[in-house]
Amino acid sequence: MARRVFLTGLGFVTPHGRDPEQVFERLYRGESAIRLTRTGTPEMGADHPLAAIDFEPGDLIPKIQALFQSRSAQMAVVAAHGALASAGIPREGDALRDAGVYVGTGVGGTEVIQEAYRVYYEKRSRRTKPSSVPMVMANAAASHISMTFGIRGPSQTYAIACSSSAVSIGEAFRAVRDGYLDIALAGGTEAILNDGSMIVWERVGALASLHPDGAEATSRPFDLGRRGFVLGEGSVMLVIESEERAAARGATPIAEIVGYGASSDAHNLLEPLADGQRLAMLGALRDAGIEREQVGYVNAHATGTPTGDAVEIEAIKEAFGEHAQSLAISSTKSMHGHLVGATGALECAITALALKQRRIPPTANLTDPDPACDLDCVPLVGREAPSLEVAISNSFAFGGSNATLVLKRA
Repeated sequence: MARRVFLTGLGFVTPHGRDPEQVFERLYRGESAIRLTRTGTPEMGADHPLAAIDFEPGDLIPKIQALFQSRSAQMAVVAAHGALASAGIPREGDALRDAGVYVGTGVGGTEVIQEAYRVYYEKRSRRTKPSSVPMVMANAAASHISMTFGIRGPSQTYAIACSSSAVSIGEAFRAVRDGYLDIALAGGTEAILNDGSMIVWERVGALASLHPDGAEATSRPFDLGRRGFVLGEGSVMLVIESEERAAARGATPIAEIVGYGASSDAHNLLEPLADGQRLAMLGALRDAGIEREQVGYVNAHATGTPTGDAVEIEAIKEAFGEHAQSLAISSTKSMHGHLVGATGALECAITALALKQRRIPPTANLTDPDPACDLDCVPLVGREAPSLEVAISNSFAFGGSNATLVLKRA
């Protein structure tokens, strides 16, 4: 028999900060964390609008352990510390022995690969760090979380580009709902704002150039003037528990996770398809046993690309029919940028907080709505939503991998 599943803790390392409630407040006010940032070597550097983080793990990670952790792994461990503290779960003892760890990431330790290449090509040396391979591995973040907290349950990593952490949460949700686990740490991490990564992202042609009004105005989902997305970095981890376990320790749920749907476009590596996205949304609603008319808010994947945003609006119309006209839809990427493998986790957490507070964050910079994006995309100003009970969070990836999570107010 399927069990109810609750989100009971949030850990943030994000462009807007580490306190989830404060981060949500800043987003609700429409504050952007995107700044003009210099990347590259002195002779080949460039300025990019980015949602970068001034990150140091502090005393949460012993210095000797930090030597074996990439930036993305360190962010994930710090976010896991925050999630457990938020949930009121002790980090010592056997409280987490049988938990699961589910982490999504697009790449892993890209700055470690970059440094190894520099040693070889610039210094003409083969003496790279012996720790490079374990630091580069995509599953390093999940492994370090397991080791840090003594977690003996399954340690899973999902590398599905922009859907990575939404899938990690969805799979953790299924494991708890179906009785394989009582508790899991799930989320995502990404740190790709280094020199080599930025060069290849430039060549993809999906990055937005600096807006005339400045870096903060550059990410413009659903706007007629959108030109691409802005990259960000960070990690978000969630504590997911069965109803029985949460009740037994007196936990206060943030939201209930009730459904998860995934699909593939089977179409194109870079070009999205509305029908594939429709299938993910409908599959999630079916999994949740929720009628589409019950949904009040969609945290959209919308990254600000000319094609992608319009395709998602088309998919929402196809999935929700006439009810699409009654939905509030917003893209918080307009303020925190696109965290790639960590984006789904951040946006799932934002959706949970929107349900808890019954307040919907806006789509910043939406000053000139695209006629092709003609639904209620909550422009510029956050909105009170006193009757909000059910919301969905969409994550759609390069490669056509789609994931939708359905959350309900606890």
